[in-house]
Amino acid sequence: MPRLRLDLAYDGGGFAGWAAQPGLRTCQGELERALSTIAREPVRLTVAGRTDAGVHASGQVAHADVPDALVADVLERAPRLAHRISRLAAPEGDLVVRDVRLAPAEFDARFSAVSRSYRYRIVASPAADPLERRTAAHVPQPLDLAAMQRVAEALVGLRDFAAFCKPREGATTIRELHEFSWHQEGALLTASLTADAFCHSMVRALVAACVRVGEGRLGLARAVALLDERARSPLTGLMPAHGLTLVAVGYPPDDLLAEQAERARARRRASDLEE
Repeated sequence: MPRLRLDLAYDGGGFAGWAAQPGLRTCQGELERALSTIAREPVRLTVAGRTDAGVHASGQVAHADVPDALVADVLERAPRLAHRISRLAAPEGDLVVRDVRLAPAEFDARFSAVSRSYRYRIVASPAADPLERRTAAHVPQPLDLAAMQRVAEALVGLRDFAAFCKPREGATTIRELHEFSWHQEGALLTASLTADAFCHSMVRALVAACVRVGEGRLGLARAVALLDERARSPLTGLMPAHGLTLVAVGYPPDDLLAEQAERARARRRASDLEE
């Protein structure tokens, strides 16, 4: 069956996360319902990153295998098809298909990805900004940005992030964090993070650890030493979901898609850290 790539954006505040759940409004559930209506047969989606309830996306990617009858719509009227899917999935306008196109058979939205990038926004001020209440967390005091940046830089690299992840049976917590940096404009602080992949709640825990350092509640050395722990640490904390946005997913050239997918499916081992 032909494979479609869908590039998506959504306001996570109105969804119970990405993954389909009976009786709940989810991104996957609404999109699959819309696609199945258009295709006139069940359609299932695979996504690059399964966002939690309340988490937003401006650069989410998913794929679906669809009947041949949809190919003509993609080739001739892709913008119209994207609009139709968006309208059926979310008439409220809080989920939009930015682009829909045919993808190589080897393309896998999840396993072909080589990177995911997130942004986390914080308003550090005694009074919360009502215009930022849906997309930024509120911290009612100034934060030491320089100390937070030192923590972020120390965490970059191929590491076991077990202390920063919610445990999932059989899942590895080894990730390669490519970028973690902070930027400030007035009271608004923005964290930018890119990794090959993130485990469950990892971004919000990394940001929370930085915030605790910025507040003076956690020392820099102790925050970095969390990398030596092999279980979720209560010292990290967890930032609210609504400050987090998935902004981009990176993929290799088409001729390397299959190779990357195979490599990503292979379980990472602790010995990788010695390389």
